[in-house]
Amino acid sequence: MELLVHRDFNDYPMPLHISGVREMNPNLFEMLAQASDLPDADEAFTCYMMAMFGIDREQREDPAGQGGAPRRRRYRSSFLRLLKGWGYDSNGPEGAVLKGWVESRFGLFPTFHKEIIHRISSRAWTTYVVEKMSSRFHSNSIYTQLDLLFEFCQWALARLVAPGETHLTLYRGINAFDEHRIVERIDRRTVLMRLNNLSSFTSDRDIAGCFGDTILTVQVPMSKVVFFNTLLSARPLKGEGEYLVIGGDYRVTAGYF
Repeated sequence: MELLVHRDFNDYPMPLHISGVREMNPNLFEMLAQASDLPDADEAFTCYMMAMFGIDREQREDPAGQGGAPRRRRYRSSFLRLLKGWGYDSNGPEGAVLKGWVESRFGLFPTFHKEIIHRISSRAWTTYVVEKMSSRFHSNSIYTQLDLLFEFCQWALARLVAPGETHLTLYRGINAFDEHRIVERIDRRTVLMRLNNLSSFTSDRDIAGCFGDTILTVQVPMSKVVFFNTLLSARPLKGEGEYLVIGGDYRVTAGYF
């Protein structure tokens, strides 16, 4: 975990994989290997997830309810619901589950959820734990779904989106540094910043400017990208060019929109 947080990892990244995911799902990666472009890969991944976890649209509504009226079925937990919830509010229950997955798989604790988390015994930590353990999101092997999503994202970046690249230039707009811990000031515009264990960025600087007057520019390792907006045709994150990124200590350049 200490290596993953450290600035050196972000400067000189290594591939990240979740142990056993590719080995236990060979059929998925055999299908992906036959994909000629991202839409083909998206179709293969979506079909696999529907078959494995029963999260297709037909699971969401039972048209044969009593009295002829549609009867709503209980939603099965799905990674799509979590991503959609994150898009509405990254500090909501869905955001807590996603941050909890990062904590579980990569050992990075969140630094912010509704408020700054200073220590494990704090009120902020308790709120986070209660929300991340919510039973309504933890059925249907939700962490396994997120494992597969991460591995698919990494496969797509390496094979189809940016083969041979190690970093992406991404942006984040903020109005204050209250949520962002500055570890070290490097020069007048550059700081070493501890980002939350899961954070949102965009590939479009103009869009970042819609969320704050100060624009943070970061070189993000490909291996720390959990999801990006065009990975799936379903587009659960509506913001253009949005990326979900694993946190740690990043060199950040601050500018103004």
